[in-house]
Amino acid sequence: MTYKAEYIWIDGTEPTAKLRSKTKILPGEPGGELPIWGFDGSSTNQAEGHASDRVLQPVFTCPDPIRGGNNVLVLCEVLNIDMTPHESNTRALLRPVAEKFAAQESIFGIEQEYTFFDGDRPLGFPVGGFPAAQGGYYCGVGSDEIFGREIVEKHLDHCLTAGLAISGINAEVMPGQWEFQVGPVGPLEVSDQLWVARWLLYRTAEEFNVSATLNPKPVKGDWNGAGAHTNFSTKAMREDYRAIIAACEALGEGSKPLDHVKNYGAGIDERLTGLHETAPWNEFSYGVSDRGASVRIPWQVEKDGKGYIEDRRPNANVDPYVVTRLIVDTCCSGLEKESLV
Repeated sequence: MTYKAEYIWIDGTEPTAKLRSKTKILPGEPGGELPIWGFDGSSTNQAEGHASDRVLQPVFTCPDPIRGGNNVLVLCEVLNIDMTPHESNTRALLRPVAEKFAAQESIFGIEQEYTFFDGDRPLGFPVGGFPAAQGGYYCGVGSDEIFGREIVEKHLDHCLTAGLAISGINAEVMPGQWEFQVGPVGPLEVSDQLWVARWLLYRTAEEFNVSATLNPKPVKGDWNGAGAHTNFSTKAMREDYRAIIAACEALGEGSKPLDHVKNYGAGIDERLTGLHETAPWNEFSYGVSDRGASVRIPWQVEKDGKGYIEDRRPNANVDPYVVTRLIVDTCCSGLEKESLV
């Protein structure tokens, strides 16, 4: 008896990393400790050809919804051959921060926007032209406004079968643009599962000869970009509105706004223009029910006096290990400083 294990990892491509994967045939039934494996780092921007071996260390496993049966998907960290984290391994940087502030019980929900492309044009865009102006496509219904639903529904089913904490989907503002949400779960869990959900998105779209892109501004001009709005709370924020305000203030303190934005995904200045439901990339603001602010406090949170905040700045192409690390470090440190934990 054997089974297939699809080893998935994040490569070293800059400025935006890509997903890679390959299949390992393993004996017996899944459930035990999975072996480390190797790969050619010189082909993934993670090594030079004269010393190209890199190591895959399994860190998250789930059922493989595409192959079915007892086959599995295996997300891996990339290590050097001395078993130290590779420089491209951003998960290794998140782990100690998540552990340091574990007592604050941080949880995240990340809204992953993306755009389907048919060749060199967004799905639903006519050849050599543009569709009607955006607006009616958001959460729309009908073949004149919705493009790619069959792919989206199949991806959703795959994520559910894999046991991922996917919490919803919706059509977005531009034709061919969609969103799925992962969470609410902890920082490592949401990041691992978002990477696997991205892999499933690309793999599902393959079957329809369509590509999915996380480009933050897939069409220039008067069209919405694509983000990864990041919802965040701690135990204190879920109990006390003062902690909500303290977290927002911490995100806006000193150099923190630019420290975050420069790590929130390549091309962020093209998306965060102050238009299309964004704040300018070089300004920080927060407000209740304000989608033009850097950080939104949902109206229900103000009404209830507790809850979560939404950092609207991260790009669709952000590394979730990076965005969760920055938010946990900044907000949890701020709450400790204000003695609100």
